[in-house]
Amino acid sequence: MKAKKIAIIGAGIGGMAVAIRLAAQGHSVEVYDKNSSPGGKLSQFWEDGFRFDAGPSLFTMPHLVNELLALAEMPPLAYERLEVLCQYFYEDGTQLTAWADVEKFAAEAAAKTNTAAEKIKQHLAKSAFIYQHTHRIFLESSLHRWRTYAQFSTLKAALRLPFLGMGQSLHQKNVTQFPHSPHLQQLFDRFATYNGSNPYQTPATLLVIPHLEHHLGAYFPEGGMYSIVEKLYEAAQKLQVKFVFDTEVSEILVQKNNVQGIRIGTEKIAYDAVVSNSDVYFTYHKLLPHAAKPQRILSQERSSSAIIFYWGIDRSFPQLSLHNIFFTQNYRAEFEAIFTEKKLYDDPTVYVNISSKYAAADAPPSCENWFVMINTTAHNKQNWIEWVATARKAVIAKLSRMLGADIASCIVCERVMHPLLIQENTGSYAGALYGNSSNKMLAAFLRHPNFSQNLKNLYFCGGSVHPGGGIPLSLLSAKIVADNFS
Repeated sequence: MKAKKIAIIGAGIGGMAVAIRLAAQGHSVEVYDKNSSPGGKLSQFWEDGFRFDAGPSLFTMPHLVNELLALAEMPPLAYERLEVLCQYFYEDGTQLTAWADVEKFAAEAAAKTNTAAEKIKQHLAKSAFIYQHTHRIFLESSLHRWRTYAQFSTLKAALRLPFLGMGQSLHQKNVTQFPHSPHLQQLFDRFATYNGSNPYQTPATLLVIPHLEHHLGAYFPEGGMYSIVEKLYEAAQKLQVKFVFDTEVSEILVQKNNVQGIRIGTEKIAYDAVVSNSDVYFTYHKLLPHAAKPQRILSQERSSSAIIFYWGIDRSFPQLSLHNIFFTQNYRAEFEAIFTEKKLYDDPTVYVNISSKYAAADAPPSCENWFVMINTTAHNKQNWIEWVATARKAVIAKLSRMLGADIASCIVCERVMHPLLIQENTGSYAGALYGNSSNKMLAAFLRHPNFSQNLKNLYFCGGSVHPGGGIPLSLLSAKIVADNFS
C-alpha cells in the first residue's frame, strides 16, 4: 500500500478517529480546525468553579474508543458502567428508575406502570434482535457500496426486514407493546431524540437504541466526557498526526472531478485525498463552490436542535442521578411543535445531566453542575434571545414544580446555548444536532455516503453523514472511511 498525504477538515470526534486510523495505516495525516482546540461539539468549559461538558453527555460502546487507543498502543479509557441509566419524572408524580439490569428495570417499571414485567423484557429482547440483525449492515458498512449488498449477512438482514420495524413508527411499536401504559410508551418513544427525530414518524428500527444501554451498557468516563477528546487527541499525536488549529479551510481544490488538495486563504496545499469532518451542507456550500451539489440530500428535513442551560446549582438533589428526564404531559404536541409548527413548546420535556454525581470535582462542595436541555426546532431566523427567555421561565417552573424546590434561587452561575450559537460554534447547519432527521421509513438510506460519488479522493465522516449523529456513529463513520484506504 502506497502511503498518501491526507487532509482532514475538522477535529471533532469523527475527524480525530479517522486521523488515528489513517495514521496507523501509515499515511501522512494533517487535521485542520477553525477552533483553538479539538473536540468539535464535544467540548468543555469552567465557570465559577463548575466544570461543564458542553456537548454530548451519553457514552455508549466504549470499545470503539478503545480500538483507537489500541492503534496508538495506549491503555484503554477508564470509565464506570452505570447502574442507573436514567431517572424519569412524570407530571402525575410517577418517578421511575431505569436500572441498567434488565430484570431490575422490568420489575421497577412493572410495579409503577401496571404492566407485566415479561412484556418489558420482551420489548428489550426485540431491541437486541434488531441490533443483532442490523448493526453490521446499517452501522458498520457503507450503504452506498455494492459490495455491502453482496454479503451473506446483508441477505439475512433483508429477509428479516418485515420483523425489524421498517413498516411502522417507533410510537406505533411502543403502543402495540404497551397499549395501557402511556408512561412506558413515552419512555421508549424518547429514544427517537437520540438522533434528533420524531417518534411518531421515525421507523420502529430505532427501538435498537435501548439495547445499547440495557445490554451493551452506558458509561461515565473518568474525568467526564471531554476526557474522550483528550485521549483521542493524545493517540493521534502519538501516531504523528499534525493538527493545525485556529485555521479555517477556504476551499477543497478540484480539477477534472479529482480532489487535488485544499486552499487556506490564498495558500494552496496539495493532498492525495481530503476527508471532511465538517457538516456536509457547509462542505458543499462553502468548500466546494463549483461542484454539483446533492440537492435531494442537502434539502432534507433537519434533526432537532436544542436550547441548553449550563447552571451551577448551590445545593444537591439526592433524588437525581447522572441522567434525568422530566416529561411533558403531551409528548405528541411537543413533537408537533418542533417538527411541524416550528415553534417553542410551552411545556417542554427537560433533560438534566449532572456529571458531578460521578465526578465530585466538577462542582464545589455541596453543589451540582446542571446541563439542562430541551429539544427545539432547528434555526430558521428565530429570535433566539426571546425564545431562550421564554424557555428559561418554562424550564424553571417545571423543574421547581416537579422537584418541590425553588430552582431559580439555586442558580449561582449560568451559560446558555441555542441553535444559532450551535451553528456558529460547531459548524452544524441550522444548529441541527444530528444532521438530517430520521423521520422517514428509509432514512438510513437517505444520509450522505462516506465518499463522494462524483469527486475522486473526497470522503466524509461525522454526524451529518452515514451512519448518523452521536459519538458511536461518528466513530463508526470514521472506520468506514478508513476502510477505503486499507
